[in-house]
Amino acid sequence: MIKEPEMREYNPQALEEKIERFWKENDIYNKVKKARENGPDYYFLDGPPYVSGAIHLGTAWNKIIKDMVIRFRTMQGYNVKRQPGFDMHGLPIEVKVEQALGLKYKKDIEEKVGVENFIKKCREFALTNLKIMTEQFKMLGVWMDWDNPYMTIKNEYIESAWFTLKKAWEKGLLEKNQRVLHWCPRCETALAEHEVRGEYKIREDPSIYVKFPVEGKENEYLLIWTTTPWTLPANLAVTVHPEYEYAKVRVFFNGKEEYWVIAKALVNKVLNEVRVKGEIVEELRGEELEGLRYVHPFLGEYPRQKEFRERHEWAHRVILGEHVTLGEGTGLVHTAPGHG
Repeated sequence: MIKEPEMREYNPQALEEKIERFWKENDIYNKVKKARENGPDYYFLDGPPYVSGAIHLGTAWNKIIKDMVIRFRTMQGYNVKRQPGFDMHGLPIEVKVEQALGLKYKKDIEEKVGVENFIKKCREFALTNLKIMTEQFKMLGVWMDWDNPYMTIKNEYIESAWFTLKKAWEKGLLEKNQRVLHWCPRCETALAEHEVRGEYKIREDPSIYVKFPVEGKENEYLLIWTTTPWTLPANLAVTVHPEYEYAKVRVFFNGKEEYWVIAKALVNKVLNEVRVKGEIVEELRGEELEGLRYVHPFLGEYPRQKEFRERHEWAHRVILGEHVTLGEGTGLVHTAPGHG
């Protein structure tokens, strides 16, 4: 007797549905777990996906790779602990719920909805998406303990996080400091890097030339050019190329004689742009400028800069760097490490 093939053409969806049905009807997942319960333990920690919506290609790929590792270890005889996890609170969920409720500002949460009601809505949103994502992961054939996930909104998880933080504090592992962070003025909170990724856009902004007074030299300045003037308050150094030729240029600016240090190759270009006349009175290589100290132009406006200057000898000095180019600017680069 010749048996006809079940499928004359490969139909992945139909085949996957048949296999999934077979697993479910025969309780294959639990039978596999039972067969390995006396094997050596292998704990697999599932880095949790965020429940802001249905899964996307990256989420699916991530889970499939994890499933391959879990299956491989199971085939090796391990008793694999495979509890899935879900990241269920945070700014993206709040924003989604605010949009659904028609809230424009953070203050609207308190004034129009109420904090307790808003938290309830966020919880409902997270749980709804957890169910959606769980079913989608099952459709991918991922074997995990879907009936027992760890959920970051549960009190036991939150308390364990506080417990861990407390232990870190007791062991002296926490440090209070200041860092430059991405900040959302609307949400009034810090943002993770991935939350602003892709949010850049091309725009035209004014550039600016700034004179940095040379310490101990009357009317002598390092001339820098920047397209990000908002980073000037964080300036800590000026960078020059060690092998470029630089010039001290005597100019008459606003009715008085001044001396500006500029890359020699850019002198004419810069003077034309700022519409002043001048002449080179001294030439020197970039390496000769190393260590020259200047006065931060906003020293009076930013007390922290004065504090840095008094505390650190290296602050507000010329440093060397081969990344300096002569394509734009003055050949002297304003350097603010806190802004990258």
